[in-house]
Amino acid sequence: MRRVKYKKVRKVQPNTFEYTGVHKSDPVEMQLFVYNEEGFEEYENVSLQRVKKELEDKLQENDVKWLNIHGLHDVNFIQEVGEIVGIETFIIGDVLNTTRRTRMEEMDDVLFFSIKSILQKEDLDNIQVEQISFLLKDNLIVSFQEKKSDFFTHIRERIRTRAGIVRKKKNDYLLYLLLDAVMENFFITLENYEEEIEKLLIVAKTSYKSDVLEEIEKIRDNLSFLKRSIVPLRDALFNLKVSNDDGNFDVIDKSNYSFFARLHQKSLELLEQIEYDINVLESASNIFFSSQSQRMNQIMKTLTIFSVIFMPLTFIVGVYGMNFDNMPELHSKNGYFIVLTSMVFVTIGMVIYFKKKRWF
Repeated sequence: MRRVKYKKVRKVQPNTFEYTGVHKSDPVEMQLFVYNEEGFEEYENVSLQRVKKELEDKLQENDVKWLNIHGLHDVNFIQEVGEIVGIETFIIGDVLNTTRRTRMEEMDDVLFFSIKSILQKEDLDNIQVEQISFLLKDNLIVSFQEKKSDFFTHIRERIRTRAGIVRKKKNDYLLYLLLDAVMENFFITLENYEEEIEKLLIVAKTSYKSDVLEEIEKIRDNLSFLKRSIVPLRDALFNLKVSNDDGNFDVIDKSNYSFFARLHQKSLELLEQIEYDINVLESASNIFFSSQSQRMNQIMKTLTIFSVIFMPLTFIVGVYGMNFDNMPELHSKNGYFIVLTSMVFVTIGMVIYFKKKRWF
C-alpha cells in the first residue's frame, strides 16, 4: 500500500524542484477547456504554445479556462507551465512534492489547493493515493494530477453538454465541482469497507481463526489512514470558510461560498462515518475475543467435569491397588465386579448431579 507520510516528509532542498511521487511511466499530457455560457472549446494533448495563446487571447479574457495536467514527473515541463500561468516558484515546489499534507493557501488573487485523492481498488488491502493540486487565478483554474484518472469525466461531460449551471458560473464553481468529485472517491472507498466490515462482524461471532483478527486490524489501519487524509481537508475547507467571514478574499464569489460549506459538511460526515466504522471494528474485535474466551471457558468446563468424575474413580482404584494382605475385598470371589459396579454407579450419580445443577 502506498501511503503518504505526514510525520517523516521527504526533504527537498529549498529552491530545488523535484517530483517525489511514484507515477513516472506515462507521458505528461495537458487538456484545455475554454468555455462560457454560450459555447466551449476543448483541446486534447494541447501544447504549451497553444495554452499561452489561449491565455493571452483578449477576445476570451472573460471566458473560464480549465487547464488539466496529467503527469508531474517532467519537472522542466511543469516549470514552463508555471511560467506561462504566472505561478510562484514555491507553489511549483509544493505541486511536485506529493508527500505534503492536504492544505489550502491564499495569496492576493490566487488560491492554491492541494488534496489527496483516494480511489479504492477491487483489492481492499490496497489504497491508491494520488495528490491533486488546484490553482485558481482570475478566470483560470489549473489542476495538476500525477497520472490519468476518471475523477473528472462527468464534469467534462457537463461542460460539453451544458448540463447544470457549470457554464453559467466562473472558475470558483468549477473548483467546487472538482473537489466534490475527489471527495466522492472517499465515500466510494468507505462504502466498500463498510460492506467488508459487516461481513467481518458476522464472521467474528462464529469463527475462531486468527485470520479474522488480522483482517479486522488491517481494515482498522486503512480507516485510520483515510482519517488522516480527510482531517487536513476538513481544516482547509474550514479555513476557506473563515476567509469568507473575514471578507478579505475575493477569488471566490460570495454566492459560491455555500457550495464550499457543503464540502466542509461532507468532510465532517466522512470523519463521523469513519469514527463509527472504527468503533464497529472495535466491537468486532471484542466479540472475537469474547467468543474465543467463551470457547476456552467451555473447553475448560468440559475438561474440569471429566476430571471431577474421574477423581473418585481414581481414589477407588488407588485404595484397592495397595495390595495389603489384610484386605478382605482382595480375596472376595466377586470383589472385582462389585468395585467395578460401584464405580459405574458413582459416575452415573455424578453426571445426574451435574445435570441437575446445569453445569453442562
